[in-house]
Amino acid sequence: MRFAIDASVSTPPFEQLRVQVRDAVAGGALVAGAKLPTVRALAEELGLAVNTVARAYRELEADGIIDTRGRAGSFVAPQGDPTERQAQDAAHEFVARSRRLGLADDAALALVRAALRA
Repeated sequence: MRFAIDASVSTPPFEQLRVQVRDAVAGGALVAGAKLPTVRALAEELGLAVNTVARAYRELEADGIIDTRGRAGSFVAPQGDPTERQAQDAAHEFVARSRRLGLADDAALALVRAALRA
């Protein structure tokens, strides 16, 4: 996902970034669990001060749109109702564990399909 800042508008850059991330999540372009660029990397890419991107990320986190996990980075937060959020979390845990075990994506999907049929 690419973000862009328009210097010709009166909207502050942090707000432009915040709205773009929010809209990308709402529109499905960024899904739950997607890793966002680091604050430093995104600031460099957009030609912004680090604190500008950090402010956008802080506000997105306060709104529940992203989760910041320390050194691990910032990720799109699970969205929707609590049941769906728990299912999203379980799906992400399954993918992470499957990859640690070295399973191919097709094999992991086959396991999910078999479990759904059971």
